Amino acid sequence: MSLRIHCFQHVPYEDLGCIKNWIEEKGHHLTITKFWEIYRIPKVTDIDVLIILGGPMSIFHDDECPWLGIEKQYIKKAIDQKKKILGICLGAQLVANRLGAEVYQGKYAEIGFFPIHRTPESDNITCLKTLSDKATVFHWHNDTFEIPENAVSIAFSEACQNQGFMYNNHVLALQFHLEMTPDSLKKILVNCYSDLVENKFVQSVDAILDNIQKATDNNKIMVAILDSFL
Repeated sequence: MSLRIHCFQHVPYEDLGCIKNWIEEKGHHLTITKFWEIYRIPKVTDIDVLIILGGPMSIFHDDECPWLGIEKQYIKKAIDQKKKILGICLGAQLVANRLGAEVYQGKYAEIGFFPIHRTPESDNITCLKTLSDKATVFHWHNDTFEIPENAVSIAFSEACQNQGFMYNNHVLALQFHLEMTPDSLKKILVNCYSDLVENKFVQSVDAILDNIQKATDNNKIMVAILDSFL
């Protein structure tokens, strides 16, 4: 069955990555709201899946990003209508916020390839079977979130206690980036270079580029999740 997939993209350099290839290969219908352009948003009833990508802004930057309020309202409607939702990084934070959880600046920025650890309570989540304990995934975030009520925490890292959650089997939030291809990583390095402040959980450009092929491994995990979740 062809799915009607809508994507919220916040900046040009953080795109769907390997997810776009998956959508095209499966023959699903994709529409994208690009918030930096004159944008349109479909009715919630006209979509089956909502994907919310990352971005450099905070969920509280409504004055700088006036579309954030519209986006938050839409996400809440999509949750209430039980649409399948995938939130990544900023997208995960927006979903957590709409589910009533606190979103705040983390103790550490986390940028680069670092391992995550699966939580025991997430073992029964079928779509995460290929996301192994101690998987090395790509991170780029300053903010984080608490786990919403009735959601299942799925992972944590040394730098960040909450790396994602599943809510009612139709909302999946990932703080980390399984979707970013090697080309995607190069784009964010160019556009967000100033984020690479000295910190034990922030890797250098060279360290990230030395491990860039790990993104391909991450993409395989992302595709397996999509195959099961959607």
